[in-house]
Amino acid sequence: MKKNNFPKLHNATWPGIVGKGEGAEPILSLDTLLEKTAAASVDGVKFDGIDLGLFDEHIRLDASDDEVKQFVDKVAKFELVIGTLVAPVWPPSGGSAMGYAEERRRFVDVVRRACRFGEKLRKLGIRNNNVIRIDSASSVSDWLKNPEANSKMIAQTFREACDVAEGFGERLAAEGEICWGGMHSWRVMLDTLEQVNRSNIGFQADMAHTLLYLLGYNSPEDRLLPIDFEWNDRKSFHAGLRELTEKLRPWTIDFHIAQNDGTVFGSGSHDKTGRHCLASDPNGKLDIVNDAGFWLRDGQGELTKAFDHICWDGCMFPNAVMEKQDTWDDILKAMIQVRDQHGWYADEQGV
Repeated sequence: MKKNNFPKLHNATWPGIVGKGEGAEPILSLDTLLEKTAAASVDGVKFDGIDLGLFDEHIRLDASDDEVKQFVDKVAKFELVIGTLVAPVWPPSGGSAMGYAEERRRFVDVVRRACRFGEKLRKLGIRNNNVIRIDSASSVSDWLKNPEANSKMIAQTFREACDVAEGFGERLAAEGEICWGGMHSWRVMLDTLEQVNRSNIGFQADMAHTLLYLLGYNSPEDRLLPIDFEWNDRKSFHAGLRELTEKLRPWTIDFHIAQNDGTVFGSGSHDKTGRHCLASDPNGKLDIVNDAGFWLRDGQGELTKAFDHICWDGCMFPNAVMEKQDTWDDILKAMIQVRDQHGWYADEQGV
C-alpha cells in the first residue's frame, strides 16, 4: 500500500510576525521561516508548502508583478508551494467588519487586494489552493454592545467580501478564534456563517482555538463541557468535541493542526485567544493525532477530504524556540502522524 500523500503538510509564516515587534521580540524574517520549514525532515518526509500571511513585514500586499515573481522564485527554490493566504483585514489597512461605512469599505478592499495577490500566485503555478482567511477585525466587547445588529453588519460585510472573492475564484475562510467579535463562540460563528449565506465562505478550524469553544471562554452560555470538567475525563471531552465538530465540520474548508494547554493567551488585538503550544508540550490538552480526526472524518468515521492541505499554526512562540530546527522537526513529525492516521493517497493532481 502506498503511503498517504494527502493532505499536504504546510507551515505558517505569520507566527514570525503575530505578537512580535512594537516593543516585543523582533519579527522573524520570511527567509528564516522558509529556511527552517524547508530544512525540516522526518525519515525523508518534508513540508510540502507554506500558508502565507500577506503582511508587509514579509511581502507587500500590493506587490508589483515583478516583486511577486521574485517572491515566487524564492519560495520555489526551497521546493515549497503556497496554500491559504491571510488577508490583513485589521486597521490601519483594513477596518472592523461591523464598523463605520469607511471601515467596512477598507475591509472589503483588503480582501480584494488579497484575492488579486492570490490570483497572481495561481497564474504563476505555485498555488493551486483558493482559500483566503479573514476574521471580523472586531473585539468581543464591542460586539456585545449590540449582538444582533453587529452580527448582521458583519454578515453583510462578509457577503460583500464574498462577492469580491467570487470574481477572483477565491473562497473565504472565517477564522474560529475567540478574540474576534461575531466569531468568538461556536454558536455565534455558526450564526454568522448562516447569515452570510454564500457558497464561497467556510470555516477555518484551528485545534488550539476551537478547544476554547468547548470551554466557553468569552461566551460561557455556549460552553460544551461540564462546569466541573477535569482534563482526565476524556469521555466528556470527546463528547464535547464530537458535538462541536458535528456543528462546524460541514463548514470547514481550512484546518490548522495545533496544541493548546487549556489556557488563553495573547497580546494587542489578539487578546484572550488560544495559547499555541509545542507539539511535544507536556501540558498540552489535545491528543493531536486522535483529536484531529474529529475534524478530518465525518460522524461515521469516513474521511471528508474537504481540503487538500493542513497547516501547523504556532503563533506567539518565542523566537528562541522558533529558531531551533528541532522545533520544526517535532512539528513535522506530529503532522506526518496526523496524515498517516487520517490521510489518503492520490495522484499529485489532487484528490
